[in-house]
Amino acid sequence: MSTEENVRIVKDFFAAIGRGDEQALLALAAEDIEWIIPGKDWPLAGIYRGHAGLADLLETASRSMETSTEPREFVAQGDRVLVVGLSSGKVKATNKPFEDDWIFAITVRDGRLTSIQEYINTQALARAAQMDASGPV
Repeated sequence: MSTEENVRIVKDFFAAIGRGDEQALLALAAEDIEWIIPGKDWPLAGIYRGHAGLADLLETASRSMETSTEPREFVAQGDRVLVVGLSSGKVKATNKPFEDDWIFAITVRDGRLTSIQEYINTQALARAAQMDASGPV
């Protein structure tokens, strides 16, 4: 596929995220997709594999966070698309807000996303998820 087609597929993926359209997300993801979200001490950190992992990630996200994602720039070469963007929202358990500038490194093969590696502000997200003994910090 061309670089332009790969960018279009990634844009379609982010549009589906914005709509909360799980079926469209699964249709754009390879069966063996791997999505890596770095960090610890916040709800979404981990490695998610396959359609089951992607469905688990989407369920965990909707249960634990309110967020809006704004992709701002797409940079592509071959089968790689880098997306620069901003997310904002809150962690539901703590009701604490966050802002996160991020980059996603996405690989597209045969019209499907095969891997997503996030580069995010893990500290901002961990702080928003942090609780003390009496509840939200």
